[in-house]
Amino acid sequence: MEEHVRICHFRNHYELTRKNFMVKNLKRFRKQLERESGRLEAAKCDFFPKTFELPSEYHLFVEEFRRNPGITWIMKPVARSQGKGIFLFRKLKDIIDWRKDGSRTDEQRDEIPVENYVAQRYIENPYLIGGRKFDLRVYVLVTSYIPLRAWLYRDGFARFSNTRFTLSSIDDQCILFLVLLATSSTFSCVGVSKMHKLWSHWSAAHACDDVTGGSSRPSILGIVVLFSAGYFEE
Repeated sequence: MEEHVRICHFRNHYELTRKNFMVKNLKRFRKQLERESGRLEAAKCDFFPKTFELPSEYHLFVEEFRRNPGITWIMKPVARSQGKGIFLFRKLKDIIDWRKDGSRTDEQRDEIPVENYVAQRYIENPYLIGGRKFDLRVYVLVTSYIPLRAWLYRDGFARFSNTRFTLSSIDDQCILFLVLLATSSTFSCVGVSKMHKLWSHWSAAHACDDVTGGSSRPSILGIVVLFSAGYFEE
């Protein structure tokens, strides 16, 4: 690489950006905390649900699955994006392709290689706004890991599901779409012009201009306020 060339990745960035490696490192960090600071401190590292890599941890997953029958799990390919390949399941037969018990012949393995996935306990009571799933996109520029140096961009945006969240039937494709925060066709990044008009109307009615931080453009907080107030009801 020439001297003038710049890239937007750190070396070994995939240790955090690939789902299986990220989980591996989170588990390693939790064990390190337990060794150095005790179980109470390690117990605080509970911000990610039970996760297993398949097929390598299939038997460990099955043990956990049978300890908690009836719960919902989510399968995600370790190296894909935009919601591709994700599905929900509640029965082992739905993930039979990831069994690591020698049931597939060598010829079958060569012909149809099994893609690595992570199986993760699905959060069945997520935080919702107006009954809908959402995500907040905040942009951060990290210029150094050691020491850690990060710059937070002031603007961002929020996306909301077009459909109210429910797990009444995980076979319903609409339910699956609620999971895929990266699928723009199922989430609306509320239109800018419509947002400005709604924000002007709402802030004038409720005297809350200061929520934008003095800007005429609504912030992420402003978008959340509008959605919570029912301004985007169908």
